[in-house]
Amino acid sequence: MNASVSAIVPVVAFLTLYILSGIRVINEYERGVKFTFGKFSKVCNPGWRLALPIFQRMVKVDMRVTVMDVPSQVAITKDNVSTTINAVLYFRVFDAAKAVIEVSDYFNAISQLAQTTMRNTVGEVSLNELLQERERVAMRIQSIVDKETDPWGIKVTAVELKDIELPGNLQRALARAAEAEREKDAVIIKAEGDRIAAENIAQAAEIIARSHGGLFLRTLSTLTDLSSDQSNTIVFLLPIEIFKALEKYVKS
Repeated sequence: MNASVSAIVPVVAFLTLYILSGIRVINEYERGVKFTFGKFSKVCNPGWRLALPIFQRMVKVDMRVTVMDVPSQVAITKDNVSTTINAVLYFRVFDAAKAVIEVSDYFNAISQLAQTTMRNTVGEVSLNELLQERERVAMRIQSIVDKETDPWGIKVTAVELKDIELPGNLQRALARAAEAEREKDAVIIKAEGDRIAAENIAQAAEIIARSHGGLFLRTLSTLTDLSSDQSNTIVFLLPIEIFKALEKYVKS
């Protein structure tokens, strides 16, 4: 009897250690893809799960949104301008089984796909479109990458273009063009102001011309403003309206 017990104890201890070694803890943000004898069995939800050593294997997949920094790429635009562009890509796994079975390394695969797509998309637009419509270009990249990664069980949620670097000579040319544009706007605004001022002066002259003594009163008002400073020398010009008023007074 004692011999039988002595033989069973090691077996029980071995089985206990064997089972305990197969316990896997899956966090809330993870899913476990279980394989039995090399074949896909099921996707395990968060909690304690058992994967028997030798017979079964479990691969954990992170289901959270992942941020990927797409390395800088030298791309040529549609109008043959060389630019250096980089971006940031956001994606998440929505099917853990496909992410493990359909692609060997989905993180590296998405990175390479994003780099290629970014170069191709930049080559389809001109430099002005790239600079002025960055959101549209980013959405174009997102739609292409998302379509290609859908069979892998991966959803690309957003793509943002971080920086667009232009050659030094092109930057100087753009700066000169922008400066010339601002000077043109300044000249147009000044000319518009002169036109409005001339129209107002013409209207004021017409009003003064229709009023007897209006020019004389305006002259006196100007002299009043100048007389406040004693250092000014005032040259007083008599308008012809004064003589007309005196002539009417004498005749009356």
